[in-house]
Amino acid sequence: MKTIGLIGGMSWESTAVYYRHLNQEVRRLRGGLASADIAMRSLDFNEVVALQQAGRWDRAGALLGEAGAGLARAGADCVLICTNTMHLVAEPVAAMSGVPLIDIITETASTLQAHRHKRPLLLATRYTMEHGFYTDRMRAHGLEVMVPATDDRKIVHDIIFNELCQGQVRETARRAYLDIIGRAKTNGADCVILGCTEIGLLIDPDTLPLPGFDSTIIHANAAIRFALGDEAARAA
Repeated sequence: MKTIGLIGGMSWESTAVYYRHLNQEVRRLRGGLASADIAMRSLDFNEVVALQQAGRWDRAGALLGEAGAGLARAGADCVLICTNTMHLVAEPVAAMSGVPLIDIITETASTLQAHRHKRPLLLATRYTMEHGFYTDRMRAHGLEVMVPATDDRKIVHDIIFNELCQGQVRETARRAYLDIIGRAKTNGADCVILGCTEIGLLIDPDTLPLPGFDSTIIHANAAIRFALGDEAARAA
């Protein structure tokens, strides 16, 4: 088994989902007391958010890159950035880490292509929905990403930071997200990307008005395939 390196803490609520899912999958595949071989660096999210708000993506990339390099020195064979937004700096993080970076955008795009979807609704932080890096990369995979209207983007973003990242899961937030998904379905969306790693804490992708894809689980499953190789492929 190869060692999976996690750059987490953004927020730790979703990093905990990664840790649990990785271990559950290894136990499912290998049985008994088997668990995943994981190295983790959990960052102070306050520091990361301050850099996001200031537009200091260069410094944010260096911060995560230093974390990735530390994981590689600790024995990690790959690195995952446990958040969608910070894939805006995936290239410098990969370069500084020096080991393969398993990319959440690439893995999510491949999953949507396998299910023959073309026009996903993206629910994510406003950085991910508005910056352009995510939609541009998805377009390169033949996917035309839809994002909610301005007011709805604010609702999605605020719920992520003010509630989900702080461990608060509220029915009012769930209903708000479902209303946004319903409007997107009317406007031609053919699926939904849970494009923030905390959103799976709020809504179940299997119970939505459109087919749902949880980027957290997609990303973690890609790490399992990397770590176990043919063993994971045979079990698929």
